[in-house]
Amino acid sequence: MDYNYSDELKTRLRRIEGQVRGVLRLMDEGKSCKDVVSQLSAVRNASDKAIAQIVAENLQRCILEGREAGGDTDNLVKEAIQLLVKSR
Repeated sequence: MDYNYSDELKTRLRRIEGQVRGVLRLMDEGKSCKDVVSQLSAVRNASDKAIAQIVAENLQRCILEGREAGGDTDNLVKEAIQLLVKSR
């Protein structure tokens, strides 16, 4: 199964990449722990949202394909939930 990730998602990840570079810059500049942790929290939140988007889009696609094939989609939902739990 080939995965096609949206430009929106790739843009989101590039933004996260920029945030990580910003954290490194703060560290290089000797900024406070509070500033560094605050920015890392923003990176984590953005990453969590990206993960949720990827899982949701994949789940939707898998459910549609599973229904078309006449398969049981309950396991797909369970797998998606496990991915989200594992990501935390």
